[in-house]
Amino acid sequence: MCSKYGKVNMFKDKTIVYTSGTFDMFHYNHLRMINYARSLADILIVGVSTDELVTSYKAKPIIPFNERLQIIEALKTPDIVIPQHSLDHTDLVRKLNIDAFVVGDDWFGKYNYLEEQGVTVFYFPYGTGVSSSNLRKTIHDSYEEHLQVQQKAKPSIR
Repeated sequence: MCSKYGKVNMFKDKTIVYTSGTFDMFHYNHLRMINYARSLADILIVGVSTDELVTSYKAKPIIPFNERLQIIEALKTPDIVIPQHSLDHTDLVRKLNIDAFVVGDDWFGKYNYLEEQGVTVFYFPYGTGVSSSNLRKTIHDSYEEHLQVQQKAKPSIR
């Protein structure tokens, strides 16, 4: 039972699927994507992006990394939850024998290079609706509006 690399393939007939994300302010679309990945997998590995990785391409997450990791670990869906330190999954795919990768369609085309390694890439369609970025903006706008209302409600002292 040796593969072409000389190692024993314990998971010969198992499909290993990897999905990853920031999972900030965990919401319904995160759950839908993880459940979709689970439906494709015999073994599901979920990567949670570290704060350092996220801040390399967008605003720092509101929820700290360790808490986001624990939220994903608390789900029944993943078999394994790991930190994600890089957006380049070349080594990860090789080391974990990943067969398929699921990522949100906001990253469409970004991971096509994995197909050269024999990985099937699925770009999960979030569609319209909730996203961490939208939630962040809604909270910010609501807070700004609240501050304006408070300013108007203050009695003036003369």
